Amino acid sequence: MQPIIEAHELRKRFRVARARRGLLDTVRGLFSNEGRDVIAVDGVSFAIDEGSIVGYLGPNGAGKSTTIKMLTGILHPTSGEVRVAGLSPQRRRKDVARKIGVVFGQRTQLWWDLPVRDSLELLAAMYHVSRTELQSAIRAFDETLEIGAFLDVPVRKLSLGQRMRADLAAALLHRPPVVFLDEPTIGLDVVAKANIRRFLREINRTRGVTILLTTHDMDDIQHLCSRVLVINHGRLVFDGDLDRLRASAGAPTVITVEYAAPPVQPLTGPWTLVKLDGPTATVAFDRTACTAGDVINRLGQFGELRDIHMSEPEIESVIERIYTGAGAPGATTGLPVPGPTD
Repeated sequence: MQPIIEAHELRKRFRVARARRGLLDTVRGLFSNEGRDVIAVDGVSFAIDEGSIVGYLGPNGAGKSTTIKMLTGILHPTSGEVRVAGLSPQRRRKDVARKIGVVFGQRTQLWWDLPVRDSLELLAAMYHVSRTELQSAIRAFDETLEIGAFLDVPVRKLSLGQRMRADLAAALLHRPPVVFLDEPTIGLDVVAKANIRRFLREINRTRGVTILLTTHDMDDIQHLCSRVLVINHGRLVFDGDLDRLRASAGAPTVITVEYAAPPVQPLTGPWTLVKLDGPTATVAFDRTACTAGDVINRLGQFGELRDIHMSEPEIESVIERIYTGAGAPGATTGLPVPGPTD
């Protein structure tokens, strides 16, 4: 597989003017460049293979949207290089625009007062999509996104879920090989989210569309992404799959066992005893220090086991540990950022 999205030492610095008070001070500010530099993205590097679905996570203000805007050519990096489908979005923006689709969950690329159909026709003309191709695309989107019911409804009258489906259709109308999604399920109900995820999996499976997804919804990540990038304070702090993300964050695995009779000896071992209630014991352990099999074998030495239940840490708690620095890999702890093939 060849990388279809590449970022090398990507940096973006913004100049923020000094806050001023009063009319006179504000007027003086028109002739002064006093202010401070804010680093939004600080040396981010990664490569994404064609046909991947990759999650890009981070708290508010971490640099996610700024990165997406540089990858799509909306913003120019202060330094570093970007290539999408082998092209620089900064030097060949129009060519790159034909190879990408972009959906910003809190904005729309559709015309607010026009029916959805008219917006799609305008976009088809912009991307030189023929009438036959447009009609075929609309039929396909109706089958997968069920947009037929509101094609003739003005965008301003659509529900949020309908608008997101229309925006996805608009972003994919010209069949781009790469799609950037910035919070595509924000504000949607459970059913609408499930429909969006099903559609994204389908276009990835059948058309090999590469998807870079930013989201705060961990269900999006668990249902869609084979790889996760985590950015915090403008720096990439993790690059790998969900299992390695859990291990790197140091979030414990929990095992609950039920004995035939309450154990008579203290349950000591490579774990933390969370709870002991008669014959039922719950322990938490670090999978980087020992395996689940070792823990179960050791627990079995304290009595006959009748039932065993193991639960991995929730992805939300893993991400929270990384955001807050509790067990965070990479820049937070001084550990090297793991790569996707390490």
